[in-house]
Amino acid sequence: MSGPNTSYDPVEVAALDPAAVDAAVEQALAAAAGASTLEELKAVRGAHQGDKSPLALANREIGALPPSAKAEAGKRVGQARGRVGQAFAARQAELEAERDERILVEEAVDVTLPPGRRPMGRRHPIALMSERIADLFTGMGWEVAEGPEIEAEWFNFDALNFDADHPARQMQDTFYVDPPGDGLVLRTHTSPVQARTLLERGVPVYVAAIGRVFRTDELDATHMPAFHQVEGLAVDEGITMAHLKGTLDRLAAELFGDGITTRLRPSYFPFTEPSAEMDLRCFVCRGEDPDCRTCKGTGWIEWGGCGMVNRNVLLACGVDPDRYTGFAFGMGVDRALMFRTGVSDMRDMIEGDVRFDAQFGMEI
Repeated sequence: MSGPNTSYDPVEVAALDPAAVDAAVEQALAAAAGASTLEELKAVRGAHQGDKSPLALANREIGALPPSAKAEAGKRVGQARGRVGQAFAARQAELEAERDERILVEEAVDVTLPPGRRPMGRRHPIALMSERIADLFTGMGWEVAEGPEIEAEWFNFDALNFDADHPARQMQDTFYVDPPGDGLVLRTHTSPVQARTLLERGVPVYVAAIGRVFRTDELDATHMPAFHQVEGLAVDEGITMAHLKGTLDRLAAELFGDGITTRLRPSYFPFTEPSAEMDLRCFVCRGEDPDCRTCKGTGWIEWGGCGMVNRNVLLACGVDPDRYTGFAFGMGVDRALMFRTGVSDMRDMIEGDVRFDAQFGMEI
């Protein structure tokens, strides 16, 4: 920058020459008018309004002029810079208006169209029921055990005191895995987990096994070839039928409401002795309506089987039956779901219709 002086005319300073100032203005106006997008306008703005633009350099030279020349030079440069600034501001407004108009067209939304959102998925109600039952047992201090669905015949039958000629071992009742001579079956109940748990963990043991089982049943409203069971097993010193009854009553009340209890009827199962069928107090009429369609007026609904673990099962699993006793019970998870929700046809649970699952949301 030139130092202060008192001897020369500002016209002699190249940057302040009126022709140079006018030329810089014309170039700036042409550049602003020629910008077709906001990005191009931003790029040329720096060249004509930035710190190194011709008009900015001319403005710096004004400080070196004598007082008598500063007013005229400042007015001339200021007016030039004002014209350039107005031109760029006007062009920016035009380009922004064009952009906004284009966005309204390109991003227009027809609010009259139906929504394109996909419906949210749902957990399957059987999975929710299984988790609920598992939580109930966990809350009682029990563990949840698992076992393979393709099971050794010894665990599925022999360890549970099924005789070699027991009808359940026939191919018309059990799915055998090819070749049949390998002794592998699709487990017919979750009871094999009893034997596996006793062999692996020893006693005392309090476990619940929840999982899928398979039988050669025809598919209809109340039967499926693949369904779900929950098995409970408790083996410890001093276990009695009273403990079994108390556990069943607690489970029934948690699943079906306060006041729901169970009753035991004598029965037979190879793996328990004594054995019993357990019935559930009707949760619809509570045994007070002789015309109840749910319980057929009996006040009770069949729920599953139970009993004290057979001595032969304990011996097969290496447990001393003279020191330890235990109880076991099993019931269908699918059947419990039918009781809780009023589902009348088991086929609805496996047909994959999302409308069925959507009824239950994320909680039963």
